[in-house]
Amino acid sequence: MDASARKLTLFALAWPIFAEQLLHVSVGTVDTFMVSHVSDDAVGALGQAGQVVWIALTLFMFIGIGSSIVITHHLGAKDRRGADRIATAAIAANTWIGLVVSVVVFLFARPMLQALHMPARMVPLAMQFLPLMGGTLFLEAQNIALGAVLRAHGHTKDPMWVTAVQNLLNVVGNCLLLFGLLGLPRLGVMGVAISGVVSRLVAFGALWILVRRRAGVRVELSDYFRFPLREIARILRIGLPSAGENLLWNGAFVWVTSFIALMGPKALTTQSYVMQVSMWVIQFGISIGVATEILVGRRVGAGQFDEAHRETLHSLRTGFLMVCSGVVPIAIFAPQLLGLFTRDPEIIRTGSLLLRMGLLLETGRVFNIILVMSLRATGDSVFPFLMGVASMWGIWVPLGWLLGLKLGLGLPGIWIAMMTDEWFRGTTFFRRWKKRGWLAHAHRSRAHAEAAVSDLAAV
Repeated sequence: MDASARKLTLFALAWPIFAEQLLHVSVGTVDTFMVSHVSDDAVGALGQAGQVVWIALTLFMFIGIGSSIVITHHLGAKDRRGADRIATAAIAANTWIGLVVSVVVFLFARPMLQALHMPARMVPLAMQFLPLMGGTLFLEAQNIALGAVLRAHGHTKDPMWVTAVQNLLNVVGNCLLLFGLLGLPRLGVMGVAISGVVSRLVAFGALWILVRRRAGVRVELSDYFRFPLREIARILRIGLPSAGENLLWNGAFVWVTSFIALMGPKALTTQSYVMQVSMWVIQFGISIGVATEILVGRRVGAGQFDEAHRETLHSLRTGFLMVCSGVVPIAIFAPQLLGLFTRDPEIIRTGSLLLRMGLLLETGRVFNIILVMSLRATGDSVFPFLMGVASMWGIWVPLGWLLGLKLGLGLPGIWIAMMTDEWFRGTTFFRRWKKRGWLAHAHRSRAHAEAAVSDLAAV
């Protein structure tokens, strides 16, 4: 049954997204766990090289986020033809963006790593990973667009199952190539990259089949050379500031990570381990946020603005409780969790402190995630972007430098700066939502969807 014809609820949409996000995170966790058996330096190199990949993925979200929201507006307005046009334009555009990014990362991997102040002894390890993973990012660009189309149609379980298979292949590939099992060559960090590329390729093929069969979207070869500027402009009107806000966060995180690199290899490795554990908690907010974005986008397309308002407040309560249920056990068992990755007492001691600081960090972050996604689902995407410029780069980065480096607080100082940023933005977004500062944007988004329906009817 088509998603537009059935009842979509927060739980029905969120749990497959949560499972999918956990599977995505588990790739990094499993990679880190396996590479930790090679050396702590290899973990640090893999973690910082991964930051370059994450920035590239954020660029692909310009199209992914914008297309998902615009598709929900059309589906809410009962305009299936318009939704398909947006989906086709998104897939084609992200393919070209992915090809350009892949070439750039492949050619300039080493200068990128050096710009992040990576210790010289780690660069050769990172170069075994980044050129190959970065050079095939065009596959991930298409996967992001394809997954966005499926979720916008309410098919959140399909990307979950694809990710499950992708993870299984990644783990098997790591076992075979990282450690040289079954007589295969022992490739170390390069083996992690190879298994990642192979699993990504399988996911690419599976998502293409699902988009055709489940969402009914068909993309012809000619669509890749027919640039529908009007559709792309509508996608980017929401996608640029929306994914731009994500890019601001990733850019700030990479910049702050360069501060951490100046503290030494051990600090960089500690941050890598802690982030792998923290990412499991972050997925609670992301899953609730994405599900809320789908629901609010459809409410806006249907002109149900009061329902959209209540939907978000309900999601905030749910997300806050879920994050608390995840972060408290992690804080309690922090030393034991970090002990799974390393036996270094200094890394475990500092990392445990950071994970316990996560009690304040993650409860503030969940407000940001859900409210930002709700705001951009209404079309109010510029305000979160501007707040990101002001807070991430006006508070987090300079305060992180001051506390972490200048005053010598190290990693805890960096995390205090991060907490300050998250809570400042979270409270600001909450006030904007409660005062309905997004309402004018919601009316404008609905008007755009109705105008598109009229134009298609006239063709």
